[in-house]
Amino acid sequence: MERYCRPISSSSSPSAPCSTSVGSIPEGSAGAPSPPPSPVGLTAKQPSSRTSQPGHTCHAHSRRVGNNRTLNAAHCWEKDVASTSTAAAFSSSPLPADPPAAPPAHPPSQADDTVPPHKFRLDPSFVQQWEDEDPPFGFNGLGELVYHRTYSRMKADGEHRERWFETVGRVVNGTFSMQKEWLLRQSLEWDEERAQGLAQEMYRRIFEMKFLPPGRGLWAMGTTLTEDRRLYAALNNCGFVSTQDMANDPSAPFAFLMDASMLGVGVGFDTLGAGRVTVWGPNRRPEARKTFVIPDSREGWVESVKYLIDAYFLNLPLPAFDYSSIRPAGSPIKGFGGVSQGGEILEALHGEIQGVLDPIVGEPVSVTAIVDMMNLIGKCVVAGNVRRTAEIAFGAPEDEEYVDLKNYEKNPHRAAYGWTSNNSVFASVGMDYENVCERVQRNGEPGFAWLENMRAYGRMGSPPDWRDARAMGGNPCLEQTLESFELCCLVETFPDKHDSLEDFLATLQFAFLYAKTVTLGPTHWAKTNAVMLRNRRIGCSMSGLAQFVTRKGMGELHRWCEEGYQTLQEADQRYSEWLSIPRSVKTTSIKPSGTVSLLAGATPGMHFPESRFYLRRVRLAKNSELLPPLLEVGYVVEPAAGDPERTCVVEIPVDVGEGVRTLKEVGLWEQVAFAAFLQRHWADNQVSCTVTFDPATEGKDLARALDVFQYQLKGISFLPKMEAGAYPQMPYEEISEEDYRKRTERLRGRRPDFWRGGAAVEDKKEELLDKFCESCSTNVEDRNEEK
Repeated sequence: MERYCRPISSSSSPSAPCSTSVGSIPEGSAGAPSPPPSPVGLTAKQPSSRTSQPGHTCHAHSRRVGNNRTLNAAHCWEKDVASTSTAAAFSSSPLPADPPAAPPAHPPSQADDTVPPHKFRLDPSFVQQWEDEDPPFGFNGLGELVYHRTYSRMKADGEHRERWFETVGRVVNGTFSMQKEWLLRQSLEWDEERAQGLAQEMYRRIFEMKFLPPGRGLWAMGTTLTEDRRLYAALNNCGFVSTQDMANDPSAPFAFLMDASMLGVGVGFDTLGAGRVTVWGPNRRPEARKTFVIPDSREGWVESVKYLIDAYFLNLPLPAFDYSSIRPAGSPIKGFGGVSQGGEILEALHGEIQGVLDPIVGEPVSVTAIVDMMNLIGKCVVAGNVRRTAEIAFGAPEDEEYVDLKNYEKNPHRAAYGWTSNNSVFASVGMDYENVCERVQRNGEPGFAWLENMRAYGRMGSPPDWRDARAMGGNPCLEQTLESFELCCLVETFPDKHDSLEDFLATLQFAFLYAKTVTLGPTHWAKTNAVMLRNRRIGCSMSGLAQFVTRKGMGELHRWCEEGYQTLQEADQRYSEWLSIPRSVKTTSIKPSGTVSLLAGATPGMHFPESRFYLRRVRLAKNSELLPPLLEVGYVVEPAAGDPERTCVVEIPVDVGEGVRTLKEVGLWEQVAFAAFLQRHWADNQVSCTVTFDPATEGKDLARALDVFQYQLKGISFLPKMEAGAYPQMPYEEISEEDYRKRTERLRGRRPDFWRGGAAVEDKKEELLDKFCESCSTNVEDRNEEK
């Protein structure tokens, strides 16, 4: 017998108390398989001030959130799974079959004629009940500031920005709309009532930050980008493209990277095209030249770069570019936000690409030329107001030209754009690491990726299965194995926000459902769709692991990893059969995280904090309307060094928690061993690990550590420690407990009022922060900032 619980409706009467533990995952019945997409044993819980009934408590479903008010749920019933027919067990509904007498949680939202029949909407009364709940933003106001600066979108009225309860509603509505559209398009069944119950439970777990979509999803899911324009690529974190086939289509890798980057997708690339195709130069005959009026769109910019590169490799006429249609600098950019920087930056890119190719006309394209063009495209995207680019280059460890690309004494011209990519080598198991590690000691690069391990293994504790035999590389943070032109979707869970393994297993199923849903959305690239429709690759990640290990220990982490991984495999089978799509080729990873973990007050990924007490500095435009509320409650704000007229720096005191070990206590060897542990017991994709090391005392150990752990890892990178005060206003600065207490006492427990009675404040400069794999930064200073 198994017990299921459903959300309480506003008109329902209290039911008898139940004792079933929330989120319990029933074991599979021998008589019938589980209902396909159902995270079973779950309930959509609502704020108790509006749902609790006198004299009744469903203890299994009571908990605390935000302002510590208790949440309850009722309407529990028992159901004999063994007697469920196969047809019912594999019904298309996203919840187990309801008993006939059970009332719906809320009337289906589609009763509202304003909602298109192919869209899903949470019942408005359910969402409204969360309006006064305090979101559990972390780190003493840092998480809340990051949310308002980064993920709170302008609402349809053009005057107000979202609050957290509205952002969560938009994301959940977008997720279930994608499911509904997919099923209806395939002429499969859709059960609105059951979807409503599941959506409400997903809402609760996101609101409470038990799991969070990636920054990409928080920003784009459920917006016009996905709902109307169908730019589903914007929901994916990262991708990879190989230059191996440049002889067949010379501009394709560069156009893909530029297009994806302009959508905020971080992209990795290799240098395999070097020496395979000759730069013939363009046809410069005046009569052959034609004018190309560049459209004022992402597509227009990408097309112009494609035309230019093809002209050089295929001896085609050099276009005469007309930039007059591009909106002037300062004009707003809809969709992703921000403002235009005008056509000058694109014109500069065209000139820089010609500057790379002109000197090598008549010669095979070089490693340097490939990386230079990719990096220059990244620089253009940053200047174009997406603000950041995330790139990773892969080359051969024995190629001196490649491994010296970031030696700016040898290549001083590259200092202006070489920062746009992290550079790694495709290491071979058994190689000599000494030569490359000499470079690593200087600036932390290159990193290391073992492509054979990536192709052969899922989790490194399992036998080789070669499921990823067609893999060619990885994403900029190196937590995902990828084929050429493949994208991937990530989702982040926070084990330390769960009191029990059962509750965590329930969260994993909802997190995976979000990510699996993203794979339903096609991109506008045929080559990408061909790979993604087959692979459905997902990276379900964990953050706050340093905090979890402090509270529960490594033994418990091992148990949660193993049981969590098995739960995800079972969920993948159910969801795939329900949606009639292939199972995911791989499902788990450890992402480095960044702003998303800040929202939840979690340490990023597997990384340890610099110190228990520290200042986290956040840069804001000097005219930002986020500043007055911060000043009013007592945060320290000072002019930014290097840009005091336009930018301010806010200092936020942070305490990561008692007992959490810091990098002063966790050396190089232990960090690498922790990555290997997670690669063995959790990640069938990869573990994104940046090992912080002291060059003076641990630099000599780099090659030895790689020699020992090369059989247990798929990728790793290193970051030399920077001394305090290495440059002004460092993003992280260790402070004493006394200093922390003084700063927090100054705040007197007050929270900034970012809303002014309902009108959202708007930061016109810092509208976007992380549009990529959140902490794939590309130079030592940035990597210290985002790690």
